[in-house]
This record gives sequence, structure tokens and C-alpha cells, in this order.
Amino acid sequence: MDRALLTVGWLATLTYLATGAVGYLYGGSEGGDLHVLLALVASLLLLFSHSWIMFYLIGTGKAIKEAVAEHDLPVEWIELTKRFKNECYPSMMLAMGLVMATFILGGGVERRVLPGWVHHALVYLALAAQIYSLRREHQALAGNRELMDEANRRLGG
Repeated sequence: MDRALLTVGWLATLTYLATGAVGYLYGGSEGGDLHVLLALVASLLLLFSHSWIMFYLIGTGKAIKEAVAEHDLPVEWIELTKRFKNECYPSMMLAMGLVMATFILGGGVERRVLPGWVHHALVYLALAAQIYSLRREHQALAGNRELMDEANRRLGG
């Protein structure tokens, strides 16, 4: 499951890059509608992928907590699940906030209410935050997967 979630995140990132390419290639000309459509799809995919990962970590953390309470499993596992969440939540929230700001303020640039450099700067900041966040999420999900596998082995599942 964690690999599928990360795959959606990387596909969203590729869509985000395609959105930027269309924006730079066509600017405000005939590609504007395609740019807005791709921006909407990329933004929603980015938001969904991070949200899904967030709730996946919450759900597996709850499962580990219940398994520790019901079986003779190490209590330290509960803190490990919290560490996994804490390692990626700040960057994930930053990536989500920046992609929302990029999309929303892009409308302001299109309507000539804001200068273009604001949108351009946000594009690069959001891309950097997205890549950084996906790398952090990959590490957290890998550790989470190892923990879940160990719990399943010990419980005979």
C-alpha cells in the first residue's frame, strides 16, 4: 500500500512538472486552459497523495498501538510510529500549503492582480517542498512497513 501511495505522489509531481512546462511554453496564449486544467489535476493529486499518506500513517499507528496493548509486543513501537509521523508531517504540510498557494495565486497572476514572479517563485518552492516531502515520506513509510511486517511475523500473520 505504501508503494502505491508514493507512486501517486511521484505521478502527481510529474503532472506538476508538465503543468509548469505548459505554462512556460504557452504562457497566456492558447495553452492557458490546458495549464489551468493540468494545475488543477496536479494540485489535487498532490493534496490527495499527502493526505492519503498522512491517514495511512495514522491508521497503521493505531493498529500498532492496539497490537501492543493486546499482545506482548514492545511498547517502544508506539513511539516509533509517532516518530514516523513526526518525521514527515511538517514537510508534507508545507508541500500541501505551497501547492495550494501556487494554484490559488496563479489565478491572481492570470487576472493581472499579482506579478508573475510571485507565481513562478511559488512553483519552484512548491516543487522543492514536494520532492523533499516525498523523500521524507519514503523513509517514514519504509520504516513503518518494516514495523508492520515485524508485528505480523510476531503475531503469526
